[in-house]
Amino acid sequence: MSDNADVIPVREAHKFDEGKFIDYLNEHVEGFSGPLTINQFEGGQSNPTFLLSTPNQQYVMRKKPPGVLLPSAHAVEREYRIMSALQKTEVPVAKTFCLCEDADVIGTPFYIMEKVEGRILREPAIPGMDPAERSAIYDAMNDTLAKMHNVDVDAAGLSDFGKKGNYFERQIGRWTKQYRASQTDDVEPMENLINWLPENLPNDDTTTICHGDYRLENMIIHPTKPEVSAVLDWELCTLGHPLADLGYNCMTYHFMHPASGGLVETDFAATGIPTEQQYIDAYCKRTGRDGIENWEFYIAFSFFRLAAIVQGVYKRGLDGNASSSRATQYGAFAQMLSMLGWSKVQNK
Repeated sequence: MSDNADVIPVREAHKFDEGKFIDYLNEHVEGFSGPLTINQFEGGQSNPTFLLSTPNQQYVMRKKPPGVLLPSAHAVEREYRIMSALQKTEVPVAKTFCLCEDADVIGTPFYIMEKVEGRILREPAIPGMDPAERSAIYDAMNDTLAKMHNVDVDAAGLSDFGKKGNYFERQIGRWTKQYRASQTDDVEPMENLINWLPENLPNDDTTTICHGDYRLENMIIHPTKPEVSAVLDWELCTLGHPLADLGYNCMTYHFMHPASGGLVETDFAATGIPTEQQYIDAYCKRTGRDGIENWEFYIAFSFFRLAAIVQGVYKRGLDGNASSSRATQYGAFAQMLSMLGWSKVQNK
């Protein structure tokens, strides 16, 4: 959403009636004026995303993919609702223009938002940047997370956006079920987590907005300033426990992602990146928390959840193409994640 270099012509499978689409924009997007050029962002989002360019403005359109979908999947309606609800808060989000739930227009529901200019930083180590700016960017990410968790969900009209309370209990049950449905091997660390997590639920049952995929790569950083201009990818957002977001955000301190890397063995003083404890302390100060008990639970839960998600990708890969080398890699990745998660709590 920030760099036009990663756009391509619209993929054949995602093409739609541009005439009908333009007619809809003329009627429902205030200030819209053609001519319109449509390109597609190349990234692997589950919801196809498009760059809409006119002489006066650029927009972004997110739509559901074509075909038969699971009822709760690819919920562009929920993305639109949460971003629209946050417009008047301190949480930086792209301005939303309209939601179209009529599949007759382009074949699937979609929504339109502004294109936010800025930088997508895909590596947690942020190479090629000076320490002061790295430090400021991490502080801005921390501040934005705290602002999101400080939003009054009832005042924002989001009291029915998800269930309140028992978040971890429900999530552990859900992802255990999902893992069982896609399980291919007996993985002892995963079994250990499935047993340990429900027995060590936190006493704290706070409910806030929970982004679900809060990390550096899912935000647009201002083109020249160390500020968050917009948080992206709200597809997994619900009401939940704020420390699930914080734990997920801090996973990068504990492992090296195969594609984007991480912060394991980082020289924090030299790079300007805060230590995990410094990052946690800053968040606690901003949200009025007096520290966090049993931090290992939140990290272990994050590894467990991600391992279950990756295992599902692995199983779908096997089902579609048993000889896929990429599917095999996902299987090893899922096992690694569960091992890392269990290593955080096995001595507790």
